[in-house]
Amino acid sequence: MEQTAAERLRAMGIALPAASEPAARYANCVRMNNLLFVSGKGPAGHPKGKLGADYTTAEGYRFARLAGIEILAVLQSALGSLDDVRRVVKLQGFVNATAHFEEHHRVLNGCSDLMLDVFGEKGVHARSVLGAVSLRDDLPVIIDSIFEIRMQPDR
Repeated sequence: MEQTAAERLRAMGIALPAASEPAARYANCVRMNNLLFVSGKGPAGHPKGKLGADYTTAEGYRFARLAGIEILAVLQSALGSLDDVRRVVKLQGFVNATAHFEEHHRVLNGCSDLMLDVFGEKGVHARSVLGAVSLRDDLPVIIDSIFEIRMQPDR
């Protein structure tokens, strides 16, 4: 029998935090039929700074992974179970970086790898990553995401 997402998280030593609250007047996520759009999430602990100046690519990878954990916490809160995720559809990352930083894709791998580890084949997704001159609260990375979820008539 295939492991559940919760079992995979436990095996990785990850305990999901409570879903963080939106930073302004918007929803953590919006459901449209069988798609769940998760608002941009940054890494827990709110590190501040730029990739290429304040942080290395390896540190950015870790920040993207932490942002992924925040995304999973929102999913858990919205759905009740990560097993209601049928597919990770898309990740879009924004990397707060210097003009000469060129490893945005390696930074976003932190979140992509987490999704693959948690969801297996359902974690394969489309993605885009953009460099940004600044991000809210000077976060090093923010990731928004789209998920296909199981249809449930009572939700």
